[in-house]
Amino acid sequence: MSAAGMIIAVICFFFGILGTFLPALPGAPLIWLGMLLYGFAVDFQGLALSFYLLQGAAVLLTFLIDYIASAYGTKKYGGSRAAVLGSILGLFLGPLLLGPPGLIFGPFLGAFLMELLKGKAMEQSLQAAFGTLLGLLGGTILKLVIEAVMIGSFLWVVLR
Repeated sequence: MSAAGMIIAVICFFFGILGTFLPALPGAPLIWLGMLLYGFAVDFQGLALSFYLLQGAAVLLTFLIDYIASAYGTKKYGGSRAAVLGSILGLFLGPLLLGPPGLIFGPFLGAFLMELLKGKAMEQSLQAAFGTLLGLLGGTILKLVIEAVMIGSFLWVVLR
């Protein structure tokens, strides 16, 4: 085990977890990067290619969760396809236009505005936007679980 490599990995893990909440940090990719940098520090001894591929698949899953959770929450609360599209657009544009609060308000506003543009009543539009928020919250929790499993499996492999 490399102490310097482990310190770098733990720093990446810390910022990766923060990145789940802060749009400026890439979350799960930082966690994977920490593992990769540790691998370089120990010349990949004890860390198989399959381990890194599996961790990479977990990173891809976290990206999918962002879109799926938001869309699911929107649809579950009566949102149309337009609201789902609005929530996805808001997920991208919100942080750019509103800064960090845009990560939450972007999808909410996107779903809400698309429902209004589609001619739905204010109450129905708010309900669909609320579903978007619930989907995002559920998605964030699920991403944290995946990231914890990623870090736990890394520590299991490295420290055993």
